[in-house]
Amino acid sequence: MLNDVHKNAEARMNKAVESLDVRLSKIRTGRAQPALLDGIMVDYYGSQTPLRQVAQINVEDARTLKLSVFDRNAIKAVEKAIQQSELGLNPVVAGVEIRVPLPPLTEERRKELVKIVKNEVEQSKVEIRNIRRDANAEVKDLQKNKEISEDDQRSAEEKIQKLTDASIKKTDDLLAAKQKELMEI
Repeated sequence: MLNDVHKNAEARMNKAVESLDVRLSKIRTGRAQPALLDGIMVDYYGSQTPLRQVAQINVEDARTLKLSVFDRNAIKAVEKAIQQSELGLNPVVAGVEIRVPLPPLTEERRKELVKIVKNEVEQSKVEIRNIRRDANAEVKDLQKNKEISEDDQRSAEEKIQKLTDASIKKTDDLLAAKQKELMEI
């Protein structure tokens, strides 16, 4: 019973950290990364389609992404979708390819992005703490129903707290790495 509670809490906390990592990878740094365009949806023949299903995204150089659009008729839709995204990018169409140059980040924009990153990390920490609260509530219910002893309850809660501390440390490590990446010139 306690093992199940612990494993469930651990799995959920790991998912929260992985989710944070994915969200942070979408926040633009000075380097070109295909993940930057993951959230963009293209109006492709009347339906919203993820950009990755309409074009192949490659890194051409440190500051340029190159998209090879599968369907020539979708080039304008892809260009429009990138322009309308909140990323502040201006794609350049060259035949069947689209190049997306990434402008250098200003100091002001870097600080803005760091605030966004800190907010994402804080949301993940809240999510992890909520998972801890749920797990502790399950343990208390088990003790209340006399399925475990008070000593077992205390040790289970300590184990859950250690798991919570480790997960929060992972989020802090992700924050530090992303801040360093953003502040590099």
